[in-house]
Parts: sequence; structure tokens; C-alpha cells
Amino acid sequence: MTLHLHGIGHFHPANEITNAFLESLEIGTSDEWIRERVGILTRRTALPLDYIRETRNRSLAAAVEASDMSIAQMGAAAGRHALERAGVAAADVGMVVASSCAPDYIVPAEACRIAAELGVEAPAYDLSSACTGLFANLHALQRMRPETLPPYVLVVCAEAMTRTIDYSDRSSAVLWGDASVAMVVSTQVEGRARLLETTLDSDPAGYDKVVVPRLGHFTQEGRNVQMFGIRKSSMMLRALQQRYGRPGRRMHFVGHQANLRMLEAICRQCGITAEDHHYNVDSFGNTAGASGATVLSQRWDEWGDGEDVAALGVGAGLTWGSYLLRFGADPDPAPA
Repeated sequence: MTLHLHGIGHFHPANEITNAFLESLEIGTSDEWIRERVGILTRRTALPLDYIRETRNRSLAAAVEASDMSIAQMGAAAGRHALERAGVAAADVGMVVASSCAPDYIVPAEACRIAAELGVEAPAYDLSSACTGLFANLHALQRMRPETLPPYVLVVCAEAMTRTIDYSDRSSAVLWGDASVAMVVSTQVEGRARLLETTLDSDPAGYDKVVVPRLGHFTQEGRNVQMFGIRKSSMMLRALQQRYGRPGRRMHFVGHQANLRMLEAICRQCGITAEDHHYNVDSFGNTAGASGATVLSQRWDEWGDGEDVAALGVGAGLTWGSYLLRFGADPDPAPA
């Protein structure tokens, strides 16, 4: 089943964590060290910078209280942007589905809180899959019977991962930023672009490689996770290239914005040119489940007929997912 994409929106908080700010925390890092290893220059956070400087974010409960914005407020900001682009009113949204790696609430669902912020009165639920949460929601919607879904569904991913970070740990502190993204999709009403295929898979034996405990800070096995991300992303990208690549039809690549060096390795393995590789990790850091889709949102007005976007994600679980976003009419059908 095809999902039609009518509009996509994003949001980044105003507070900026520069490399110079991280240097000032005296945690053994520098602008040169960060640029060389992960290619990140700045990130955004829902936390006040003074709070990070004074506490290093030792208490996760205090971080939620200190935040300038909630997960629901961030999700609603992206939702408004998506609805405006789609030309769809909040009253026309028939379902809200959401995901977040570190939600403010376990109960109720963040989707309910986001819907309330937007004034949407419709079924709302969360579907969590770490950094592949958006992929999981799109994958689930694509497999539902079209007649059972309302004309418009709002899919939201809102992430405030900086609230889970121990800012005395340089390996984590340099990576993360906060962001949200939203999509207005439909199985019934044609839109500007289509999601032709979604995939989602997991290796549950790797569940302990990336962890955010309910009452603890983010941890990961950095090198192992990066190698997993490169391997699975390259595998998914090659599959999309083989299945949908056509002469004269341009395929862009948007990967999970974990770090720039990882993305560059995927491009080398899959023959992606600099012109066809799109990213924002250098300016916003790793924004978890929102990451790659914020790149799509920033470039939404640039793409048109004859262009495809291969979007890939990897995350805790371990999980991986993909979709192909197509603008314009189909060429000859993809092979079965």
C-alpha cells in the first residue's frame, strides 16, 4: 500500500550547544577533537545552557523540570509546520501517532499530549522503536487496510535526548541534540510525494548495545554500534538502489544522523556522490528518531518530479528501517 506524503515539518529548540561550550565544561574535549571524530559543530537543546553548565545534568528528573519545552510542545511545533505545508487543518486529522526515545510521560501517550496541544480530537497512540520510531510508525500504517484509516494521519517524532546525557562524559556529550519532526500522510488522498516502500527489522540479541534506563543516563557501545549502523545502512541503501534505481531518475540519500563520519563511510561503500548526500548532523547533532526526517523537511521545497529519496534509520534494539520517498510519476515498475 502506498502512503501519500502531503507535508512535513520540523522544529529545533533555540538553545545552542557549540563545541566551544563543550570545551568550557572541561571534560577533555575540543573543537578539533569533535570535528575530526564525528564532524559535529553545533547542537540544539531544550535545556538551558546554564543548567547544563552548573549541574552537568546529573539528575534526569531535574532535567525534565528545567527544560524550556516539553516533548509535547516540541512535537506540536513540528506538527503545525507539517499541517501548514500540507494545507490540512487540525480538525481534519483523524489520527495522531507518535514516538520518542525518552518521553516525558510513560502514561499517557505523548501522542495524546501532542494532539491536545494541537487541538486535535482523534485517536492517538505511541509506537516506540528508539531511533527507528518514525520508521516503525510508517511501516505499521503502510500495512493497515486503507479503508480502516482516516483520510489524514499525523505522524510525529519528538526527541529531547540531551536530557538523558551525562555532561561529564565527553563521548556522549558531543553527539546529541534535540529536535522534532512531523508528517501528514494519507492512504486515500494523493499528495506531493509517496512512500513506496517501508522496511523494519531488528536484532533483539543486541538490545543492550544502546540503552537509556528509566532512571539513568544514555550509554552505548560506541564503536560496535557505529559499525552496525554502517553495515545495516549500506545493506538497506544497496537494496533500494537495486530495486528503484533508474537511468535519468535521481536518487538522493538521507541517512540516520548519528555522526558525519558514519554517513561518509556509507556513501563510500554505496557510491553516493556529495551532491546526492544530504545531512544536517554537523549543525544539529544526533537528534535520535527525528534526525533524518528533519533533513527531508529542511529540503522539502527543493525536490520535485523525477527525484527519489532513500531514507534510512538505525537504532537501539538493535533496529533498522528504510523507506523510499518518490516525487512525481513512476517510471517503469520496480522488479518484484
